[in-house]
Amino acid sequence: MIRNPIPWPNGAKCAVAITFDMDADSLIHIARPEDSHRRLYPTSMGRYGPNVAIPRILDTYARLGLKQSFFIPGWCLEHYPAAVEAILKGGHEIGHHGWIHEDPIATYGSQREPFERALDAHKSICGKIPAGYRAPVYNITDEVVDLMLEHGMRYDSSLMGDDIPHALQNARGQLYEMPVHWGTDDWPPFAHYDEIGYLMPVKSPSEGLAGFWQEFDAQYEAGGFFMLIVHPFLTGRLARWRLVEQWIESTLETKDVWFTTLGGIADHMDTLVATGAWSPSIERLPYFDMPPAQT
Repeated sequence: MIRNPIPWPNGAKCAVAITFDMDADSLIHIARPEDSHRRLYPTSMGRYGPNVAIPRILDTYARLGLKQSFFIPGWCLEHYPAAVEAILKGGHEIGHHGWIHEDPIATYGSQREPFERALDAHKSICGKIPAGYRAPVYNITDEVVDLMLEHGMRYDSSLMGDDIPHALQNARGQLYEMPVHWGTDDWPPFAHYDEIGYLMPVKSPSEGLAGFWQEFDAQYEAGGFFMLIVHPFLTGRLARWRLVEQWIESTLETKDVWFTTLGGIADHMDTLVATGAWSPSIERLPYFDMPPAQT
């Protein structure tokens, strides 16, 4: 059971979005700015995403006729134009993911400059302000929410407070939230990256991906929303992506699902609200005005 289920288009039982955080080598540059230019191995690992994995992923989507959402730091938009051009040419959505994957908590109080610098890159390279945002490390703050509302953005995908899309509301306005969860993120099973403080025990492709399909089965049974959060330099590697591709093909053949972008889900939610067919659950922000321990 899920609360306030969304009626999906054409009676589909579940909405599915396989989303991508194309961080490339921004991770090493933000983590080790003093000497990242000398760290060839982690730089090469990140570059695998836009240079090798993205063409592979886009080939799959072109063959299957799917559109999906990519979240890309502004710095990566500027440094990997061929990958960005291919994503846009394929009709996919590109969302805001910070400037160079800076943590909004670490930059709290001075987030406007990197946020708007990334927006400028989107306007210059993608031709428009992105509809959606996903916070680096999921660390969205009230400061970022206010910046999103100020610039007319429509949805966030950083929080974990529900099973399905809903609304976030504060004194300045409202956004949709496309909720994430570590249980459908490929970082825990595949990230082995000592330079930025992660040493996950790398699992085999089948073992690492198995939990995701169990999450899908539960959402499908409940008539909900299934979203993967994929880093191309992790799950875009050959053996892992082969299994994802096989799962997509099987799901398209055997399940009644709606594969779409997060922007497409926001459009559908707008239509449902406008027609009175459904109303989103609302999370009101901020959750707290000060640390609860101080009250």
